Amino acid sequence: MSAPIAQATKPDSSPLYLQLAHQLEKDIRTGVYRADQALPSERMLCESLGVSRITARKAIDVLVAQGLVLRRHGSGNFIAPRVEQRASQLTSFSQELRERGYTPSSQWINRTVRAATVHERDALALPPGGRVAHLERLRLADGVPMAYEVSVLPVAVLPRPQALEDSLYAWLGERGHAPVRGSQHIRACNADVPTAQLLQVAVGMALLQVIRTAFDADDLPVEFTQTYFRSDYYDFVAELK
Repeated sequence: MSAPIAQATKPDSSPLYLQLAHQLEKDIRTGVYRADQALPSERMLCESLGVSRITARKAIDVLVAQGLVLRRHGSGNFIAPRVEQRASQLTSFSQELRERGYTPSSQWINRTVRAATVHERDALALPPGGRVAHLERLRLADGVPMAYEVSVLPVAVLPRPQALEDSLYAWLGERGHAPVRGSQHIRACNADVPTAQLLQVAVGMALLQVIRTAFDADDLPVEFTQTYFRSDYYDFVAELK
């Protein structure tokens, strides 16, 4: 059953289709509509809100352009899966998804122990010849590929990478290495062929690359991760004061 139709908002000076788009956007972001749920049809919006078909269509066009709504020919308009991660807090992918009502899962690509690269040694403060646990996986929300993630940890922290099954941060917390602070860099990049195939997107599509180094309570680096997020499903939100 469709979610309740958005009610008319307080009049403002913007065009009517933008007022409707803003109200629908608010309803989507506050959870009135859930991922993959059908948006009310143009006809239903017209009848319930007393707007024209053109106004309803233009409002939906705005939501499609924002990546909030997906058009499925012959089926209608559906709420796009989307995750907003707080850039100011150090949380795991699994925790972020569960807090927003999604079911997180992973598809493992690689779990091995190998020699650290020079860049990884610098990030994790390892000596020459240092070894790391290498974790490579696809992260999903309700079965939809959201991110491709490559993590390395000192082998002293994770000696048996095959033992890790679910949340990395939960596993670290249980062993006294819970990350308490981190340094994170976010930049834009384009999907190469292997990454595009994993994320089921077009080659060259814009992605969000997030590079994170996390530290435990003893201020020791315990994780160096590079994650490639789908920009059509993922947002980073920072509160500025």
